[in-house]
Amino acid sequence: GPGFAAIVDHLDRRVQVRTAGNWFPGPGLARAVREFGPDVIHTHLRKSTRLVARLKPPCATVATLHMWVNGPHFLRMDGLIVIAEWQKRDLASYRGRVFDINESLMPAPRIAAERRTALRAICGASADDFLIGGVGRLAESKGFDVLIRAFKEAALPGAKLAIVGAGRERERLEALTRDTDIRLLGFREDAKEFFQAFDLFVSPSRSEPLGRVLFEALDAGTPVLATRTQGPAEILTRFPGTLVPIEDVSAMARALGELARSRPARIRPDLSAYHLDNVKSETLDAYRELVASKPR
Repeated sequence: GPGFAAIVDHLDRRVQVRTAGNWFPGPGLARAVREFGPDVIHTHLRKSTRLVARLKPPCATVATLHMWVNGPHFLRMDGLIVIAEWQKRDLASYRGRVFDINESLMPAPRIAAERRTALRAICGASADDFLIGGVGRLAESKGFDVLIRAFKEAALPGAKLAIVGAGRERERLEALTRDTDIRLLGFREDAKEFFQAFDLFVSPSRSEPLGRVLFEALDAGTPVLATRTQGPAEILTRFPGTLVPIEDVSAMARALGELARSRPARIRPDLSAYHLDNVKSETLDAYRELVASKPR
């Protein structure tokens, strides 16, 4: 993809990777299952879950719901991991095991003051500017056009907006940002560091099942503004933040103005329940329970 980043570049060398192919992955998946002989298969998202449900392997199967139940194949898995409470409303007829396991977070190391200054300069912001940031795919569902329009409507003195991410909406967003204090920074390997450089993080999504970026912003101690989508509406009942209606440019503009004037303090809440070590332990417990309930 853009930036030529691939997850395989970041995996431990003990992790075996088998490519099944994009066009006809079924035979490759079946072959891999025969050769690996797994005790449990864990799927993510619709395509892989549908393939495994069709395969009907002899071992335990589990899927993580990153969105909603958008297909009957999810209900054919032995177990489902939900990362948000709202996802359970689709599971009234489900007869498998349901596991509440949080989205995982790897806390980011604190950056030095010099690095923060350098990142703000990349965003076109000085130490005195109010830097508003967004991070994510440049896709219609992420609503960055709403954020850009709200920023322009707010017309805040000394405010800058920077968006980190790549995607198919880049050209359309560029047309909205001409002759403004807005920068589209594209794909960056150091995206997580920018959270510590922002004075305010905004998630303007039209749909956001959870929103890992909110946890990354909270971990950075950065105040959060989000639309009242599924995940943020749930997250910001537990942690500090501001919610506005979805696609309401004027409401977001008003919120930007209020937050720019009040300059909320940077607060790092306790996110230990989401730390990777805890999530890993809970996931392994789920595997053990499923394997014990479905002997090969």
